[in-house]
Amino acid sequence: MDGMNPIAVEWGPIQIHWYGIIIVASALLGLYFAVRESQRHGLPKDTFVDLLLIGFPVSVFFARAYYVFFNWERYADNPLRIFAIWEGGLAMHGVLIGAVLTLVVFAYVRRYSFWQLADIMAPSLILAQAIGRWGNFINQEAYGGPVSRTFLEGLHLPDFIMNQMYINGTYYHPTFLYESLWNFTGFIGLMLLRRVNLRRGELFLIYLLYYSIGRFFIEALRTDSLMLTEHLQMAQVASLFLILFAVAVMVYRRKNGHADVRYLDDGNGTTNTIKRS
Repeated sequence: MDGMNPIAVEWGPIQIHWYGIIIVASALLGLYFAVRESQRHGLPKDTFVDLLLIGFPVSVFFARAYYVFFNWERYADNPLRIFAIWEGGLAMHGVLIGAVLTLVVFAYVRRYSFWQLADIMAPSLILAQAIGRWGNFINQEAYGGPVSRTFLEGLHLPDFIMNQMYINGTYYHPTFLYESLWNFTGFIGLMLLRRVNLRRGELFLIYLLYYSIGRFFIEALRTDSLMLTEHLQMAQVASLFLILFAVAVMVYRRKNGHADVRYLDDGNGTTNTIKRS
């Protein structure tokens, strides 16, 4: 049973892979929602366009560097494969590092509130993650341990997913799908929480908390994880850190009066659009 062709278009030596198409599409759809929301807050229309143009390559770099660092044995004999990102191998926690670092510098230079931009960006990030997991599906990666076809049929999955999870004669847990659905649900939840008028910064911190909880448990099912030690999965360690970090920062900001501004306080675009907090 053959898997899906990872190449979408081929012209002679030029190949366009589904993985790259899906990653770019996820970024553009996330941009759409961020631009719409930023305009509601009175920010210039091109704010998140500029941020994406800078942040996308930076995030891809950190995602690849993170993956290669914890998977060096795969590239030690042929370092040129490091640049073959169409084969997969972009670590989400590397994306987060690149995105946050870009946002910190961008907010400082443009004199925007980091927390305001992070809140606006949070639903777009988790939506992009949800879509991006389908790139892993095409490449037959980010899967879990072996299961039976009967198990997959019990999940009421369409044949094309079950067939793609048949790798080297064995069916596997579609953990890419579990995480994608978890992230889509998170996207809907964050979009609804925008109406609650949370304290500034807490939408982004809830995103970190929600994503990390799901990633921690889903990662336990995977067999192709990046490993910190022989028995310790890097993604689970990072997820635990982000859970503790999100809770600690939320408590600290509330106790020290750094979270008095609300998410919708500047909804009319007349105040707090450039105030740092």
